[in-house]
Amino acid sequence: MRTLKSKVFSPAIRIVILMIVTTGIAYPLLVTTIGQTIMPYQSNGSQVVLNGKVVGSELIAQNFNSPKFFQPRNSTDSGSGVDPDITPASAISQIPTISNATGIPANALKTLVDLDIARNRETNALVLAPDYVNVLNINVELAKQYPEVYAQEVSVQGGT
Repeated sequence: MRTLKSKVFSPAIRIVILMIVTTGIAYPLLVTTIGQTIMPYQSNGSQVVLNGKVVGSELIAQNFNSPKFFQPRNSTDSGSGVDPDITPASAISQIPTISNATGIPANALKTLVDLDIARNRETNALVLAPDYVNVLNINVELAKQYPEVYAQEVSVQGGT
């Protein structure tokens, strides 16, 4: 009777162990290695760096407490609450507030918005994706171009 049980369960146990090793160890290691080799920026979370510090990810919305920065969508306007992008109209509607808070001319802010839209079009290879503005990228660009205006915010908020 004992040999019958071992003959019946032995192949099943071997298959379970093989599947655990294959799907739990080998496959994740293979996919991670390929991802790190082919697309390291994306594999590491599309991190955005300002002054040598990681300040966030292009893929996840960040909260900005200062009126000097563009603001992400409200969580009620975004299905997940972590959408990092806003529409061009939303970005343009925020320009007067940012201009008043920073003293940066509105036309300079509009140019930054337009440049971000163009950069995002190139990233999407001009495929039928809608135009959008990445809030973190445009805020980092503001901090880079106007360091004297954003010095306090950058030091207080650890980057942005």
